[in-house]
Amino acid sequence: MPVHPRPLARRVRGAVCRSPGRSRMIGMADAITKQHGALDRLYRRHVGPGSTYALVDFPDHANVGDSAIWLGEARMLRTVTGREPEYVSTWADFDEAAFRRACPDGVLFLHGGGNLGDIWPHHQAFRESILRTIRDRPIVQLPQSIHFRHAGRIAPFAAIVADHPDFHLYVRDRQSRDFAARHLPCATDLAPDSAFALGPQSRSAPDCDVMMLMRTDEERRPEDRSALTDMPGAVSIDWLDDETLPDTTGHTKAQAYDGIATARLKRGLRLLSRGRTIVTDRLHAHILATLLDIPHVALDNDYGKISAYIDCWTGTCVGVRTASSAREAIAHLGLRA
Repeated sequence: MPVHPRPLARRVRGAVCRSPGRSRMIGMADAITKQHGALDRLYRRHVGPGSTYALVDFPDHANVGDSAIWLGEARMLRTVTGREPEYVSTWADFDEAAFRRACPDGVLFLHGGGNLGDIWPHHQAFRESILRTIRDRPIVQLPQSIHFRHAGRIAPFAAIVADHPDFHLYVRDRQSRDFAARHLPCATDLAPDSAFALGPQSRSAPDCDVMMLMRTDEERRPEDRSALTDMPGAVSIDWLDDETLPDTTGHTKAQAYDGIATARLKRGLRLLSRGRTIVTDRLHAHILATLLDIPHVALDNDYGKISAYIDCWTGTCVGVRTASSAREAIAHLGLRA
């Protein structure tokens, strides 16, 4: 028999979110507008109409969240500058000579996300390489969450940061900001995740009671979640497997990246739209569910990234609940374990 979870909260038009440090409830559209406005101010600190720029570390993997961030970044930069990026690359194919030919001046933007630290070493090594070698122009790290599992890896990165003449770091939560204040000698500011630049999204009709979009990677929290995944009426899935990607023949590299990221984002939106309610331990499932206006319960990843973001930006959204365990998530759904 299908299980229909109890509504997480009285539904209004759109989720209702708080601004950082405030408890006043505002509508979803206003919340998105506020976060979009914060992003607009961030980007305009570094570029303006006609500015040249580069955007690097394209997420060439199936994780939907990183594609959502890239598309938000690309949208903001095109909106502010009125032009395409002079240069784009992944972490693996950055070519300094080609970069300098294509973009002889202008800001170099590093893609945001949750890979500043030592969990995802390829991206961190790329970031450190950029800071060591590109020293004649501003480098802007777009909003990131910070986490080092090994304390001994902090000081070498801090030394690289200290040595760069013009590095600006944006972080997505207060614990990352506090970490940067303690360890990283650079300009640091708090900012929303760039995926909020995408704005409200349209959802398709649901076909299951509860969509469990759960991590299966390095950031998965070690706990037994079988009570969740075995619930009647629930579908459990991750979003790390690509479908067929679009043919990008004849497109510029920037256009090709946008086409690939768009396909991945659409896949993620389709998956989330299947659920009348969502349970997730992925930050961007929370963010996209908010943009889709789907009630959901957020569990944490292994180092608290999701709760840190929610506490800072979306903590009083109607339809958004946090849970510290599978049992608590089930209780929020109005079901019995």
